[in-house]
Amino acid sequence: MGTIILLLVVVVAVITILAVLKAKSQGGGADEVWPFYAKKLLSQPEQILYFRLVQALPEHIVLAQVQLSRLLGVTKGNNYQAWFNRINRMSADFVVCNKDSSIVAVIELDDATHQKEDRQAADAKKDKALTSADIRIVRWQAKAIPDIATIQSTLMPHTKLQAKRY
Repeated sequence: MGTIILLLVVVVAVITILAVLKAKSQGGGADEVWPFYAKKLLSQPEQILYFRLVQALPEHIVLAQVQLSRLLGVTKGNNYQAWFNRINRMSADFVVCNKDSSIVAVIELDDATHQKEDRQAADAKKDKALTSADIRIVRWQAKAIPDIATIQSTLMPHTKLQAKRY
């Protein structure tokens, strides 16, 4: 009988120690300092384009760095998780919306990294996902950020739903 009690005490002690270690490893300590710092949300070229978009489209909402999962839904009858996984961790540089939050276009600002093969494949996948939802994609080069007039003429008469490269 004494052996069973001793065994129970040892098991409870081990479980308690494991629970404490797990809590500490998951940031459970209230006094623990987490290793995060604030980053800038937009690069310098993205900041320039953002402020031009806002100035060019005052009657619209301009959102930056939006996850595709916030823009796209999966139609019923399809495997949600499998399709969601295809766009997981992808984001749109900018989303231009009407005041009712309906999407006018997604704007992508492509720098030199978009010339790499893996990046082109990711861009093609993003374009296909957005186009399948009838969301217009406009791609501009970071080395040639459009002026306000170009932004207005490109985005306001939005009739095509295909990805364009400028």
